[in-house]
Amino acid sequence: MYAVTYHRAASVADATKLAKGKDAKYLSGGMTLIPAMKTRLAAPSDLIDLGHIADLKGIKVSGKTVTIGAGTTHSEVANNAKLKSVCPALTDLAGHIGDPHVRHKGTIGGSIANNDPAADYPAAMLALDATIVTNKREIAAAKFFKGLFETALKEGEIVTGVTFTAPEKAGYEKFRNPASRYAMTGVFVAKSKDGVRAAVTGAGDNGVFRSKEVEAALSKSFAASALEGVKVPSKNLMGDLHATPDYRANLVVVMAKRAVAKAG
Repeated sequence: MYAVTYHRAASVADATKLAKGKDAKYLSGGMTLIPAMKTRLAAPSDLIDLGHIADLKGIKVSGKTVTIGAGTTHSEVANNAKLKSVCPALTDLAGHIGDPHVRHKGTIGGSIANNDPAADYPAAMLALDATIVTNKREIAAAKFFKGLFETALKEGEIVTGVTFTAPEKAGYEKFRNPASRYAMTGVFVAKSKDGVRAAVTGAGDNGVFRSKEVEAALSKSFAASALEGVKVPSKNLMGDLHATPDYRANLVVVMAKRAVAKAG
């Protein structure tokens, strides 16, 4: 491991101050950044640890309005009773991320900020029409996720939380890589008064995206049977040693069916 200067931030303001003028990276759970540093895919001069900032932690449910601090771990999301009462699909999603170590260290903010193309939370945020809150502004999820590991975050900007209105029904299912448990294809479906949204992770060449084909079918009938015969084009889908684009296109429909069944 090469030399790096570690800083423990006491507040968000402190974190931005510590990073100013340096080739720094913000560290939350470290589930993506630390492996990248070990393989030298990332080589920051400074690490700014956000893990001890109390203001970034916690879950608040007020009626149907949900607010989750960026520093909240996957385990805390998975086990929050109030959140489960209004959006069980999100607690279910969090409970199946990685393994216990990952769930107790990884955070929702870190996952969203890194925007790994196989991560689970981006699909949830897009399908729930969530708002990503930073230390400088609020960004609609549809405008936040820009591409593989790319977001709308600007220099010095830190994700501080997410907020969304709980849907009438929602479900998430993914086809797991047996080793990493990342989604080879995952689909989050959500039905609200504004309609149906279906977001896909782990399959797109350009990261998380919404499936118009799945949404159109579920808008007519929010049932797994409505997806019979639906075809998702394989163009712009990922192909690798785990699955071809055609296979992933089929998985989108299969996972969508399972997600809808769970939502019901």
